[in-house]
Amino acid sequence: MTPTAITLRLAEPADARPLALMSRDLIEAGLGWKYDPARIARAIVDPNVTTLVAWEREDRALRQPGGAVGFSIMHFGEERAHLVLLAVRPGYRREGIGQRMIEWLVESALTAGIASLHLELRETNEAARAFYRAQGFTESLRVPGYYSGKEPALRMIRMLRTAGPLPAGWQPPPAGRH
Repeated sequence: MTPTAITLRLAEPADARPLALMSRDLIEAGLGWKYDPARIARAIVDPNVTTLVAWEREDRALRQPGGAVGFSIMHFGEERAHLVLLAVRPGYRREGIGQRMIEWLVESALTAGIASLHLELRETNEAARAFYRAQGFTESLRVPGYYSGKEPALRMIRMLRTAGPLPAGWQPPPAGRH
């Protein structure tokens, strides 16, 4: 299956439960379930949050209607954006889906005038560390006990521009690239 068979779209309220289950199983395993369907539903309708879904029209293994194979949630502030969650189902990893979601979010952040993107990940998640490094993020801080007092986190950052007012003449990137 080619990565183009997976489309990215903004999440809809009906996506809350499947995305929450993905968060529980792929991100929050062993930590307790904080991003339950109600919390994901609030993120989907929050005007300061972008919730993306990587959607496959047909399940490749079962040859039946597909569904969400990945998702991301990013909160936008004045100059900083926080990548709250990003997950791709194991059978779909290393196909460029996560990278496509990051590219969409970066373009959105640039359009919004965001100076930097921030995220946290489990310190032991070497695959995620390598993925985010490949996407231009650098490690900035280790936070002991970040995850429910159980596990340390690494904070990572990607600078998009120098913080402060936008330069004169700044224009958003052209529309229609995704």
